[in-house]
Amino acid sequence: MTVRKKVNTQQLGRQLTELAFAAPQVVMHRTSRMARTSFSARDQAEFSRMGNEKVVAFYQSWASMWTAAVTVQYELAAACASAAMGLATKGTASTGTTIAALSNAANTVMSAGLSPVHKKAVANAKRLSRSKR
Repeated sequence: MTVRKKVNTQQLGRQLTELAFAAPQVVMHRTSRMARTSFSARDQAEFSRMGNEKVVAFYQSWASMWTAAVTVQYELAAACASAAMGLATKGTASTGTTIAALSNAANTVMSAGLSPVHKKAVANAKRLSRSKR
């Protein structure tokens, strides 16, 4: 069985934590701009950017997760076939490899879907924290 690079669960946890901090910062900054009575050209550009980047991030996440899911589907099939062959030839199935492949598959798909959103949210939080209010 060809095993793809194992997704580092610590990296996935770090991405989730960074996203948990960055997203509320971006939302706070943008909603405070929306609460003003007058919108500058800069505010209008930010609101337009906000809508566009959400659509792009959704499609990037969807495409990444779909690609990862198709790839890991083949890996899971190979792991199940390997376990079945072990059962047929040795009389025992190696379920540990199959379970490890399943766990890695879930992490791979989640990481693929999270990466575009994480990248954009963290970049926005940095950019908006530097901008003048």
